[in-house]
Formats: sequence, structure tokens, C-alpha cells
Amino acid sequence: MTADVTADATADVTADVNRDGPRGRRHGRPLVRAALGLLTAAVVVLPFAAAWQHDSLRRAVAEQAAPPASGAAADGAADAKAAPAAGAPVVLAYHDVGPDDRSRYTVSAKTFDAQLRALRDAGYRTLSTREFTDFLRDGRTPGPRTVYLTFDDGTHGLWTHADPVLARYGMTAAAYLITGQVGTHRPYYLTWAEVERMARSGRWDFQAHTHLSHERAPVDAAGHERSAFTNRLWRPDEGRVETRDEYRSRIAADLDRTVRDLVDHDLPRPRLFAYPFSERLDETNLGARGADALLAILRERFTATLTNSASRPLPAGPRAAAARQVQRLEVTRDTTPAGLLREMARWAPVAPGDADRPLSHPAHWETTGDTEGVGPGTLTGDSRPPRGTDYVSAAYRSLATADWTTYRLRATVGGLHGTSNGVGITVRAGSEHPVALSVGRNTASLTPSGTDAASDRPTCRLDPSATHRIAVAVTPRQVRVSVDGDPCATVRADGWRSAEGAGGFSLSVRNSGPEQRWPRFASLTVE
Repeated sequence: MTADVTADATADVTADVNRDGPRGRRHGRPLVRAALGLLTAAVVVLPFAAAWQHDSLRRAVAEQAAPPASGAAADGAADAKAAPAAGAPVVLAYHDVGPDDRSRYTVSAKTFDAQLRALRDAGYRTLSTREFTDFLRDGRTPGPRTVYLTFDDGTHGLWTHADPVLARYGMTAAAYLITGQVGTHRPYYLTWAEVERMARSGRWDFQAHTHLSHERAPVDAAGHERSAFTNRLWRPDEGRVETRDEYRSRIAADLDRTVRDLVDHDLPRPRLFAYPFSERLDETNLGARGADALLAILRERFTATLTNSASRPLPAGPRAAAARQVQRLEVTRDTTPAGLLREMARWAPVAPGDADRPLSHPAHWETTGDTEGVGPGTLTGDSRPPRGTDYVSAAYRSLATADWTTYRLRATVGGLHGTSNGVGITVRAGSEHPVALSVGRNTASLTPSGTDAASDRPTCRLDPSATHRIAVAVTPRQVRVSVDGDPCATVRADGWRSAEGAGGFSLSVRNSGPEQRWPRFASLTVE
């Protein structure tokens, strides 16, 4: 294209000279030489000018927007203040802050300001990444109510809109960067110069979100696309999927590059990694071996990983620290300050002694399994499930009870009939070592996780009755069950750490007979 421009310009100058005749040609030669010299210089300089302009864009520092005018105190602060005063931090997951109302992942500056004001008024203190990883190590926080603010992707709105609001409230946050995108697609992503300004403010630290693996790519011949980070990709030229070794090499190189990018810009080595798209490893094509290999790669480089979509509840706490994966509460455009505080209160841990007759609080239960629209009233007989349903289960405050290790349940069950129905209690729910108790009219059995053979399930015979009294005692070392005051069965721990077996409980009722004879929990207490 530059050669064409030079040729056209030379032709124009020559034509002008020819129109002037001999005299013009005599005086025109120097003009031609001068024009050609200028054009030659332009050809040489233009690429350097383009590179300079590109580098300037990458290093640009945009002007920050003024923080929005503060409004009245947010409603709902009482919801957060009602939460226990001594608990683990809640990790919030943001993406962008700014005026774009087309994306549900962009929170307006006004809403962000109101959310931080609500957090401050409710007594929350923000944590840096160092303080948060210290908590994962020793379980201690610098205050009774703490929150860790995280922002994925490294969008430009963090500098222009979020930073002034953080400054207003004296709060801190962590930006999880796709380092290969920094300075590109302006003005969508941050520049390195803006990152450096943010780091110098003391309000921000920067963590890992891949180098260039935050994208979707084909994973099969049909072209179906999934996360490039958590899937083996399709190689069209070879008509096959990546081998496990190829996948491991690609991911290890990407993570090493993102670490190097941050360190090369004089930022501390990242301690945490946020999964792209928050995809779960049980929903990828890696398989068990591939997922284990990815976890090993991540554990070699980071203290823990963050996700918004965990296969089991992993709020910040000992269980999450043992798993080295922490679940976050996602904040979107529609999250109101009051709604955020209520949700954070739901995540706040409670002690077993605070459970206070769980069946009298239907809002604290979440129905599990495939029975949509079936409330916990089925457990107590206050409601009937739809026809065709033969099993209903519900978990009690699965987030708030994730780190329970020692507690006792006492329950009275009724409505037991033959072998067609029964009740269940699962303790250490959501842990790596749950234990399930099943009680019918005549028998009770205890099933540890990983048990397949019926011979491995401790079972006891009961005096036939429609009603039984059940006690389940849970400690890090064992789960012990008694029925109607008599010892029934015990399962002992097998050398794993107590945090790996931490978890609350869930209840279930089943009815496999043609009659609508559903058993029920008449009472339940937690000690």
C-alpha cells in the first residue's frame, strides 16, 4: 500500500513538470528528487509511527470519572448486622463497573457506590489478597465482618469508575487480569500504565485469570465451543482432540506466562487464580485424570483458586482451604445493596448451637435433587409432593454450615410403613466424606461415602414401629448413631483432616409404594 502511494505521488509531480515545458523540466528535477526523498522518509517512518501510536494506546492512562453523588443509606443494613459477628469473609465476584447497561455483568457506578456504602454501614472491612490468603492459612480475620472484593478480566471500568468509589470509602479490591489482553481492545481493557497507577494507590492488588486462555474454542469436530482453559481443544488440521500431555503443556505455559507478565511489571507474584467463566471441572471433557492434572498444575503455582460455580458449597473457611478452592458470591447489574447484604448474611457461618429447631424455619432449607417446586414442608408432612415423585431431599443452610465438624442431631420420625417408605439423614453434607443414614420401620443403615457393597454398610435391626427416635453424633473422628435409645451403628474416620469431613446436614423422605404414605420428621434439634 505504501509503494502505491509513492508511485502515485511521483506520477503527479512528473505530470506537473511536463506541463511546464523544458524550463519546467529543468527546474522540476530538484522538486522530483525532494518529493521522492520526503515520500521515502514517510515510508520508513510510518511503521515506527504506527508502532509508537499502538504502544501509546497500550500505555495510556484515561481520566477517572468523578464518583457519583452519595444517596441515602441503603435499606437492608439490618440484614447484615443480624449475621453472626465472628465469621469467615464473604468473597464477592464483580466484573465491570460503568455506564454500560447492556451487560448484566456491568454494575453502574451509582449502584457500586451504594453497595460499598451499605457494606461500610453494616460494619464490613475489606481484605487485601494477602490478608485473605492469611485467613485461608490460619482461619483468623482482622475483624468480625470482612469481605474480599474481586473483579474478573481487568476491564477499563475498574480504573475509571470503580477506583474513585473505592477511594471514597477507603476500601481495597483485587483485579484478576487476563494479562494477554491488557492494553488491547481499547478502551475495554486496562492498560499496564493504569494497572501500575492502581497498584501504587494501595487500593488494588492483581491476581491471575490466565494469559490468553479466557476464551471459548472448538472441542470437537462439530465445532462445539467450550472454555479453552478447562477443556482439551480440537485440532482441525489433525482431526483429533489434544492429548492430555498437549493440554497440560498448553495450560502450564499459559499460567507461567501470566505469572511472568505480572512480575515483569513489578507486581507481586499472584497468590490466587480465578477460573475463566467459573466453569466446573465436572462439566468439561478432561475426565477424572485430566481434572486431577489441572488441579496439580494450579496447586504448584497458587495458594487457592476461585470460582462462582462450585460442585459443592465451598464458602471461604476451613473446608474451602482444604479443597484449595473458594466459592464466590457473584454480583450483577440487578444486585441491590439490600439484596447483597441479605445474601451475604445467608453465607455467614452459624454455629450448631444457633440452629434452634431447624424445621421451624422453612426459609433455611433448600430442596436438592430434581424436585423443583417442592418445598421443605414435605419433610414434616405439611405438604405433599407432586404425583410421580417418590423422593424429596433438602439441605439445611448448606453455606452457613459448611465448616461444622462436631454436632449432634436428635430427630423423631413417624409415618413409617413396611418397606415402601423411609427417612434419611446425611451428615458431613457437601464434604469429601459424607455419611448417609437410612431409617425404615424395621431397620437402619449407615453408608459412608465411597461405599458400594451392602456388606460395608453398618446395619441394625429395629423393633418394628411407625415411629422412631434417632440421635446422630458427629465428630472429626466418627459418626455414631443410636435409635430409640439403643446404639445402632458407627463409622470411623480414616485418617483424613477434619476440614475435609466438615459439613452440615440434609434430610430426605422417600415413598416407593403406590399409596401416598409419606413418612415425616416430627421434630429435629441440633446440639
